[in-house]
Amino acid sequence: MWQRFSGALALCLGLTTTAAGAATCGGDFATWLQGLRAELLATGASEAGVSRFLRGAAPDPKVLAADRQQGVFQRSFTDFSRRLISADRLNKARAKLTSEAALLAQAERDYGVPPGILLAFWAFETDFGAVQGDFNTRNALLTLAHDCRRPELFRPQIAAAFELRQRGDFDPATTRGAWAGEIGMVQMLPADLLARGVDGDGDGRVDLQHSVADALLSGAALIRDHGWQAGQPWLTEVRLPKDFDLSHSGLTDWLPVADWRAKGLAPREGDLPGTGEAALLLPQGRLGPAFLVWPNFRVLSEWNKSLVYVTTAAYFATRIEGAPVFDPGNPVPGLTPADMTALQEKLKQRGHDVGRVDGILGLMTREAVRREQIRLGLPPDAWPDRNLLERL
Repeated sequence: MWQRFSGALALCLGLTTTAAGAATCGGDFATWLQGLRAELLATGASEAGVSRFLRGAAPDPKVLAADRQQGVFQRSFTDFSRRLISADRLNKARAKLTSEAALLAQAERDYGVPPGILLAFWAFETDFGAVQGDFNTRNALLTLAHDCRRPELFRPQIAAAFELRQRGDFDPATTRGAWAGEIGMVQMLPADLLARGVDGDGDGRVDLQHSVADALLSGAALIRDHGWQAGQPWLTEVRLPKDFDLSHSGLTDWLPVADWRAKGLAPREGDLPGTGEAALLLPQGRLGPAFLVWPNFRVLSEWNKSLVYVTTAAYFATRIEGAPVFDPGNPVPGLTPADMTALQEKLKQRGHDVGRVDGILGLMTREAVRREQIRLGLPPDAWPDRNLLERL
């Protein structure tokens, strides 16, 4: 969406521009804000309305600090899931199955999203509404849009927040939420709130901060619109047969469920659900937990891009609905964040696209690891260890 200055000038100024020449990110904040003001006025908004929206606007250094310090996603699946899924949180979620039964049934009937999925995200995002964040939402969005790391994501959210303000559903001075601009019990960005907000309690407004009905039905609408398939599974724990061909593992190799059965994969209990295609996810390699995931699993990545977060949320949803605790196995120790960063650098040098070098084992890094394991004759389970790092 945004055009960049070319050559040394862009590197010198550290900002991008629109076709009209106003800076879309970087540079002096006050000057940048004037460009944003002009953009909002160009939509036909009144001078008074834009002034009210931007009154008291200021960058928040704590937002940038939070954006740069997401080390929690560097943890392994076992460690991360044990930190997020306490006995108390599981008990609360299962209690909500009863106390919010009618609302959860409505969400599944109208949007196809099962109770476990909604409860998992409600629990992880805000601890069932108890911790919704204390950052000024407008200033958080301004800060992240001015910062040149992801302006294309956050600048449109400012326009959406302004539209919410015009409707009377957003107060720029008092609306508070997460550091990345999400609002309410299920932490939705303003653009998603505009497009998918549901007045679940029928009071004439969409209030994700105080209305459980609004929050859960809006969250269900968001997941549905990202492609959720009603009545289909999302994740099942499985056991690998001895001498399993690991070249079929990973989220780029989707096979019919019948093929997985033929290869000897079996669930820890019951039968493999569903038909269609599934992929084998080994969060910590061949000696750790093993899950078959269905297309619905990929839909959850539209809510949060972190693989360890999405895997934990998907697993927690199954636990809420009665699945047993996963078998952690005995995986090979993973890499430290510093070693993971070094690994990503080495993978980049070998021509692999790992995205941003951040010390986090995401999907792109995992696929690069799997390709290098195949090249080196190592078990291709996408789990990097010291041996792989040293071989590279």
